Amino acid sequence: MPIANNPSEMPVKIDAEKCIADKGCTVCIDVCPLDVLRINPANGKAHMRYDECWYCLPCAIDCPTKAVTVAIPYLLR
Repeated sequence: MPIANNPSEMPVKIDAEKCIADKGCTVCIDVCPLDVLRINPANGKAHMRYDECWYCLPCAIDCPTKAVTVAIPYLLR
């Protein structure tokens, strides 16, 4: 599995202003079936560590602050 050296923004985008992972929230990380989301040790916010996504959306749907959005490619819509 490819590991992103830097936090990836595609296809999962996390708005750092809205993300409350630094306050203990791990909902998006807990619901991801592929375990691709992690806490960024630099800022305490969630980010996409692996660039593998099924576009299943629980991370975006369950986020209490709506900080997570998933960019679904045109051909999958």
